[in-house]
Amino acid sequence: MKHIILALFVTTILLSCKDDKKTDQPVEQNITETEVNEEEWIHLFDGTSTEGWRAYNGETLPQGWVIKNGELTFDTEIRTEANRQGGKDIVYAAEEFDNFELYWEWKIPEGGNSGMMYHVNEGEWPPYEVSPEYQMLDDLKWEEINNDTLADWQKTGADYAMYVPDESQKIVKPAMEWNTSRIIFTPEKVEHWLNGKKLLEFVPWSEDWETRKKTGKWKDYPKYGTFKSGYISIQDHDSPLWLRNIKIKKL
Repeated sequence: MKHIILALFVTTILLSCKDDKKTDQPVEQNITETEVNEEEWIHLFDGTSTEGWRAYNGETLPQGWVIKNGELTFDTEIRTEANRQGGKDIVYAAEEFDNFELYWEWKIPEGGNSGMMYHVNEGEWPPYEVSPEYQMLDDLKWEEINNDTLADWQKTGADYAMYVPDESQKIVKPAMEWNTSRIIFTPEKVEHWLNGKKLLEFVPWSEDWETRKKTGKWKDYPKYGTFKSGYISIQDHDSPLWLRNIKIKKL
């Protein structure tokens, strides 16, 4: 009888431990960063080809945008002197997108600065004057290297000059370490994510959005944010940049 009671007791303990182990398993809060339904994604850059990419208002890739080690690289060292002033932004011109989830991985050097733009429409204006931008910047060293002060709306993950990231949620990677970023855009809500954490959300074209546009940096740029579909664009801010796994899913 004692053996039976002891066996029941051990079995109960083991079952209890098994249940506890289940509860202790981490719950995936960011499913799309480990997305299993790959067929839903369009790969804008897969590490092997720059097909679909060209200069903004151009026909070919500008000097400096190359593939190295399977990464889309902006190499500032191989440009000619005439092309060293920035402004050679590139667009994925194979297709326009309206509502989407965009995912990419990127790294930047100390003091580096760039951006990912969307709803880009070409014309007699630089893309940043009309297109929302997810800021990519070296928050940790930029001020020291550039001897200047950053506003919150200039920091990594910001909706540039419009909405600021929640610094309490931000995981800032040092220069030359890989980051993962996401933009989720719908007319009901826009979200910016960095390294698995949501940094901000807002409603595009809302009263709050219009107020920020009319009172901030974009008050003299009437076309800013007015296009509701367009190209994906990567900024040349005269800073080296490395990107990989750029993909988009239509929503």
